[in-house]
Amino acid sequence: MIIDNNQLLRFTTAGSVDDGKSTLIGRLLYDSKAIFEDQLESVTSISKRKGHENIDLALFTDGLRDERAQGITIDVAYRYFTTPKRKFIIADTPGHIQYTRNMVTGASTANVALILIDARHGIIEQTKRHAFIASLLQIPHIIVCINKMDLVDYSEKVYEDIRSHFEEFSSKLYVKDIRFIPISALDGDNVVNRSENMPWFQDAPLLHTLEHMHISSDINKIDARFPVQTVLRPQSKEFLDYRGYAGRVASGIFRPQDKVTILPSGFTSTIKSIDTIDESLQEAYAPMSVSITLEDDIDISRGDMIVKANNTPTPTQEFDAMICWLHTHTARPRAKYTILHTSNEQKAMIKEVIYKIDIDTYQREEDNKDLGMNDIARIKVRTTRPLMIDEYRDNRITGSFVLVDDSTHETVAAGMIL
Repeated sequence: MIIDNNQLLRFTTAGSVDDGKSTLIGRLLYDSKAIFEDQLESVTSISKRKGHENIDLALFTDGLRDERAQGITIDVAYRYFTTPKRKFIIADTPGHIQYTRNMVTGASTANVALILIDARHGIIEQTKRHAFIASLLQIPHIIVCINKMDLVDYSEKVYEDIRSHFEEFSSKLYVKDIRFIPISALDGDNVVNRSENMPWFQDAPLLHTLEHMHISSDINKIDARFPVQTVLRPQSKEFLDYRGYAGRVASGIFRPQDKVTILPSGFTSTIKSIDTIDESLQEAYAPMSVSITLEDDIDISRGDMIVKANNTPTPTQEFDAMICWLHTHTARPRAKYTILHTSNEQKAMIKEVIYKIDIDTYQREEDNKDLGMNDIARIKVRTTRPLMIDEYRDNRITGSFVLVDDSTHETVAAGMIL
């Protein structure tokens, strides 16, 4: 059996302000012919009004009016494009320190993180900050794009010095795959086409690297997890007695005749069919959205989880997690929040802040435990009922959650279960 998960690749950009993230994405879109004519006309017109000789490539992604005025990225801009080899979703995230939470949002589902470094400035605190967050979010692949090589005369020594420095500090992080590419996003060197200005760099340009990156093995195919989102009862003549449990496969592979357990009840059954709107399937795997029917009539509702009978997650009411605090208001000790975990929703509280992390030095702060916006900390969470969890490093879906403030209904934290 061959599972082709290589079609869609999600990647995020990260880097300090003015490192050229939006320009790089604009160059990728422009050179891969992924720009609509009306977009091209609009950006060309705006570029001329600003007095630019050439098209301002960053305008293809800087969609907010405030961003275009300031020339910075504030929100997470999602863009979709496709080449003959692969489909892509890009999350262009902000570089400012105060928008660290936006980077966490954009990077949470990414297969690849592009970390941009200005060749003139080398590695700065924001570089380390973004590398740490990429590691924290368990992004499997990092491509370090050393940008603006045209402004350092395409120097191989500058490239090698930055590469050596990055490898030195990133050795402390948990990242499986790190690659380096010297580029000029403005001029297009090593972005879509190989640079004639850097013959000393023999590896593939960025787009070729993204098109051929193997990501199938990044998905957990062992631990079968299916959080139920809703129960389908069509009540039509064609589907008179149909009872399907709909949702998205979080991980693993499900097939008809598989023995399964329903959590938290613990009841067991056998998969009768796996259906989509068009057809019945012989297997379903992440991240497919399907409806599963069972041989037995079991009371199952939203928030329950269907798993393989011989491989179940750990139901628990108390666990440790790393969180990024997303709100301007500080975390309230032992305050009640709503926790959203897969399709499950229930009450929870932060039982304890164990330590915060200074993500510029990677040091633990055990004295100051007040959580402010963008702080990253290890906490202990207590829930009213057991959650079916896996560790985040094993499963990014069943190992993650968000906390919502009950009084304001605002999301206050994103968490990764340890």
